[in-house]
Amino acid sequence: MDVTSPAFKDKAAHALTDAQLQRALGNIGHGFVHKRRQAADALPEFERLRDEAREIKTHTLAHLDLYIEAFADKVAAAGGQVHFAETAYDARRAVVDICRMHEARTVTKAKSMVSEEIELNRYLKKKGIAPIETDLGEYILQIRNEAPSHIIAPAIHLTRDQIEADFRRVHRHLSEARALDEPASLLAEARAILREKFLSSDVGITGANFLVAETGSAVIVTNEGNADLTQSLPKVHIVVTSIEKLVPTMEDASTLLRVLARSATGQDMSVYTTVTTGPRRPDDPDGPEEFHVVLVDNGRSGMLGTDFQEMLRCIRCGACMNHCPVYQAVGGHSYGWVYPGPMGAVLTPSLVGVEQTGHLPNASTFCGRCESVCPVRIPLPKLMRHWREDEFARHLQPRAARYGLGVWAFVARRPRLYRLATGLAAATLSRLAGSRGRLARLPLAGGWTRHRDLPAPAPRTFMAEWKARKRA
Repeated sequence: MDVTSPAFKDKAAHALTDAQLQRALGNIGHGFVHKRRQAADALPEFERLRDEAREIKTHTLAHLDLYIEAFADKVAAAGGQVHFAETAYDARRAVVDICRMHEARTVTKAKSMVSEEIELNRYLKKKGIAPIETDLGEYILQIRNEAPSHIIAPAIHLTRDQIEADFRRVHRHLSEARALDEPASLLAEARAILREKFLSSDVGITGANFLVAETGSAVIVTNEGNADLTQSLPKVHIVVTSIEKLVPTMEDASTLLRVLARSATGQDMSVYTTVTTGPRRPDDPDGPEEFHVVLVDNGRSGMLGTDFQEMLRCIRCGACMNHCPVYQAVGGHSYGWVYPGPMGAVLTPSLVGVEQTGHLPNASTFCGRCESVCPVRIPLPKLMRHWREDEFARHLQPRAARYGLGVWAFVARRPRLYRLATGLAAATLSRLAGSRGRLARLPLAGGWTRHRDLPAPAPRTFMAEWKARKRA
């Protein structure tokens, strides 16, 4: 997908006035946030598991080269093949080469945000290969020709009315009497349509939640079971995923699974947890004849050893965006690339460049909720601050913002001047606000007051109040 992050402000402003989007986003707090809190509270050792999950990922990243080699050896020993892809183009080419080798005309797909990152669907279509999304949310978005707006609930920006209208528009055979206003009925309709696609597909493409170096296995979790059909029915199974999904052992994967589902959807475990190790063996009742893993770097190795290495601990649960007040207000499409929310505000500049995505790390209140719910304890506010510092050091911010920060820094480094300036500002703004206690307009603060009133400060600063009380 094209990077539209430079238009974040315009997209966010439009999202705030989109009534249907706001109604859809209103479900996040009642769903994901509440369920995650219940699931975490019900598990006494949840915080300890978060610490263990953080250490597993930190250790793996410190020795990633060794675990990648071990994983590739185990995959080969099981009869599969690993394809290393340094760039998105390399990954696309690897997938298409495998498809052409088997003269594939259609591929079924399930559970792979990395395929969105490398724009795999667009490339497959260009090469005459039809990709069929089998996740219900992704299938709906394919009908609408839209990108996902969330990493685990891709169609969360849509209301039921919109989804039903799209189903009826595309599937004109549906009777008006056929009820499509519930997830179960939509799923049943999609299942009937997709069943034929599963059976006729030449190649199945999935992502992976974890890759296990100890066994050469790919672990994937879903709630619909579509990934199981995608990887077991076609003759060829291709896993398209990224290098940071490696974990050392199956026990490590088990620990991460215990925090993943609770953080993502508030479940103890996802409905389906599938472990795939190589192609079908002679005594297996089903499974693919070939097993390939396309291991994508696409800028991640450049994050190792930097301030942003901690971002590679991410296990894609989506908890940070579920709890983010900015994401809840503007949705995922405003962020302008594959990964939205706080995790996208750190990862997207790392992979795409902060020159195009500088608005994202600035679109944060720094309330800290993202870090407080992250199952692997990624310090997301700290990493967003690093990107802001990098922007400032490289003179990428607007001139007015840089001059404003320069004036602030000049005043803040001089205590007497700081006390004088803040004292005058507090007294003046408080007087202007009067009994209302807020300001509807203020020079140089139009970016704030255009949308909401500015709360007026107390008439005296904290330091002045403290001094007065101490004297009394």
